[in-house]
Amino acid sequence: MEIQEVIKPLPVTTVPLAQSNVRGLINLRGQIVTCVSVRKQFGIDDDLNKDYMNIIVKGKDGLFSLVVDEVTDIIEVELKNLEPAPETLKPELKRFVQNVYKLEDGLVILLDVKKIINLQSIDHENSELGEGHIEEDNLKQNSL
Repeated sequence: MEIQEVIKPLPVTTVPLAQSNVRGLINLRGQIVTCVSVRKQFGIDDDLNKDYMNIIVKGKDGLFSLVVDEVTDIIEVELKNLEPAPETLKPELKRFVQNVYKLEDGLVILLDVKKIINLQSIDHENSELGEGHIEEDNLKQNSL
């Protein structure tokens, strides 16, 4: 997973029946990109009228846009300043936290972008598998 660029908002085309954390699709210089709301991913209300930024990431399945409130700085991370995520984080958040980075005047939570992006396809596959298994189980019970 590689960050390609940070861009200002582009017009978003909503997708009917998409997962709740998918804002829609954007046209990035002729390439269709899925727009994922990080706020929704973490269960926070997503105000569509509020200013935001798009972090364009490139993965094995193509480009994704992570919708974030703001990008304040881009820094090089020194490994000596990385700490594991504390055990006190809620499990639903901790699964997305890669590390915590210590700054002179604060902390930065480093998210695992692969898990945020992969969750989209995993949730979709799980819902399809779940439905398929239910039907298969019903068929087995009905044929006995």
